[in-house]
Amino acid sequence: MNKLRKIVLLSTVACIALALAGCPQQTTVAKINGDPGAYFNKEVSLVGVVSHSYGFLGNGVYQINDGTGSIWVLAQNYGVPGDGSRVGVTGRVIPTLTFAGKSYATGIRESKRRTHP
Repeated sequence: MNKLRKIVLLSTVACIALALAGCPQQTTVAKINGDPGAYFNKEVSLVGVVSHSYGFLGNGVYQINDGTGSIWVLAQNYGVPGDGSRVGVTGRVIPTLTFAGKSYATGIRESKRRTHP
């Protein structure tokens, strides 16, 4: 019985470790802007307030401010949240973001979004 408990415990710990390894790393805008090359094409998560948003037919860009700085987020097929909305965003860091013929600095290509009350 004691050996069975050890096996179950080890299996549970291994499953949790694997699940956490697949989660994107939560970071800050300041860290991304401070060393964009270290985050290039890596999936990150941010939480902040939308300060500017521009959208057209389900696509658009919005700027998120997390208190350490601001970064532009490219939203494709998700629509854009309204100004003042508190959101969590997950996506890949890209070196230059272009939308509607305008180029923005380092940005994030959104893959997931959640709203926060």
